[in-house]
Amino acid sequence: MNQKKLLISLVFLGATQVNAQETTTTSGGNASGTNGSLSYTIGQTVYTTFSGTTGSIAQGVQQAFEIQTVLGTENFNINLQMSVFPNPTSNWFQLDIKNYDFEKLSYQILDINGKVIIQSKISSETTTITTENISTNLYFVKVLDNNKELKTFKIIKK
Repeated sequence: MNQKKLLISLVFLGATQVNAQETTTTSGGNASGTNGSLSYTIGQTVYTTFSGTTGSIAQGVQQAFEIQTVLGTENFNINLQMSVFPNPTSNWFQLDIKNYDFEKLSYQILDINGKVIIQSKISSETTTITTENISTNLYFVKVLDNNKELKTFKIIKK
């Protein structure tokens, strides 16, 4: 009798299906207005769409958004804002730096092995960096002030 119950249990367990959440996102952020706020992700698989008289919204699965320093340490004593976009990139990306002196700033693009592929000075708040001549892969963009690392970003060249 016990063997029969075990066999039936195994059949039911083997017949179950497990679904996981999966998404490949390219960007995201937060938006707010007079009627509320929302968090969004671009590139996310749509789960459910709601429509109304004033518009529609696609609801999906979104993971928590976390900003982190990939390498190095954060310096909380300076008022520095940096961002890299679009990421993933195909032919170019922009490096935006605000609230910082550009006198001794430079950047390096490193491959996954740490080899410097591209390096140049930064002379303005917005720097457009061409990636047409590098292969599809994962890279790191390191921003330096007088050869001291300020921040490192991970970018994907597609």
